[in-house]
Amino acid sequence: MDLYGLQCHDFLAIIDGMEMDAQADIRAPSLDELDLYCYRVAVAVGRLSVRIFGEETRAGERVAAELGRALQLTNILRDLVEDARRQRLYLPREILQAHGIHATTPSWVLAHPALPDVCRDVAMLAEQHYSAAAKAIAACPRRTMRPAAVMLHIYRALLHELLARGWKSLDEPVRIPSWRRLAFVLRHGLVGR
Repeated sequence: MDLYGLQCHDFLAIIDGMEMDAQADIRAPSLDELDLYCYRVAVAVGRLSVRIFGEETRAGERVAAELGRALQLTNILRDLVEDARRQRLYLPREILQAHGIHATTPSWVLAHPALPDVCRDVAMLAEQHYSAAAKAIAACPRRTMRPAAVMLHIYRALLHELLARGWKSLDEPVRIPSWRRLAFVLRHGLVGR
């Protein structure tokens, strides 16, 4: 921990996030609860990662905060069916209710005609975090942010694929082809920003 300046509270946050999943099935958390979950399972991991990459500035902390939330929201949108099979629904209650969905039973919510509108709203929230993360990455030395830049571009492309596919055929997998992922690695991890 001393070598990279890793913080104990980040490790504890990750454990707290696992406990959130283990203690109860998460169903339609409030936006605040979802943000806490994202902080614990993604932002804390990002904070540890950027320190290992060699970035200990406020901009690096911002990268972890914004990119962690963006990645986790993208995972939530990608994994709706898988999570529902485990009786979990990470879509935020306020956004569900804004579109007239008041139930929290995952299978019912996934069959609701307003689900695509809910998912688009969550996708736009993720996009805001990607934009903020890109700005924070630009404020850091390129050498320390290569892994974060690659992750941002791969997952942002995945979000755009999800938006293009929509949320009517949820069993259709959405993936980024290997050649495209390699292009992101070459462009953002080796050659340029």
